[in-house]
Amino acid sequence: MMDWFLLAYPWLKAAHLIFVIFWMAGLFMLPRFFVYHQEAAEGSAEARAWVEREDKLATIIMNPSMLIVWILGLALAYFLNFWAQPWFIAKLVAVIGLSGYQGWLMAYRKKLASGERPISGKRLRMINEVPGIAVAVIVILVIIRPFG
Repeated sequence: MMDWFLLAYPWLKAAHLIFVIFWMAGLFMLPRFFVYHQEAAEGSAEARAWVEREDKLATIIMNPSMLIVWILGLALAYFLNFWAQPWFIAKLVAVIGLSGYQGWLMAYRKKLASGERPISGKRLRMINEVPGIAVAVIVILVIIRPFG
């Protein structure tokens, strides 16, 4: 089994990073879409177009990418036995946080689609910084491994 993994490792790692990039792109784009959606007149053709764009981004890019990131990331962690390493636990917590953030985005997307606009555009712009901060922390944890 390990022989297979040693051969597949570079491909699994590359696929993991590719889907992380896709997922992060979606996490950056969707809140920006929300800002534009909220600025469109409620019930307008433009608002309906934003609902469609948001749905496509979520269902075609974000949700599948997140799922693949989790599957490949857990497989890599299993085969490389990262579970006892503090940097990995911290990374895992950050990825769980990003997954929760995506869950919140999906719920907010449904609110916007139904005509609700509970958060201001300014606040949505600030919320858009969450994935950037998270990815910076995750990259430092993986590359620098500050906790050993």
